[in-house]
Amino acid sequence: MTTHAVVMLRVTNPESLGQYRDKATDALARHGGEVVQASPELAVIEGAPVLPDAMAIVRFPDRAAAQAWIGDPDLQSVHDLRRGSGTSDIILL
Repeated sequence: MTTHAVVMLRVTNPESLGQYRDKATDALARHGGEVVQASPELAVIEGAPVLPDAMAIVRFPDRAAAQAWIGDPDLQSVHDLRRGSGTSDIILL
């Protein structure tokens, strides 16, 4: 069953994030993932959450594909670029 991941980024190193963005699409596609939507322009419509600098919704064919993407040893250098850009939280729905 299709699953989605919410990616929340707090950026302290925009250069690393730019390098990550250059590689992220291919890295996601390796496990059937794709970005549904991403934006740095967030708006709260209820509540008072602490907003990250940017968020993305990523779709995977299933939870196993999402887990394979994050754990793929061949993609660790790509994940390291994201992690080196600041902090990131990724939550599967």
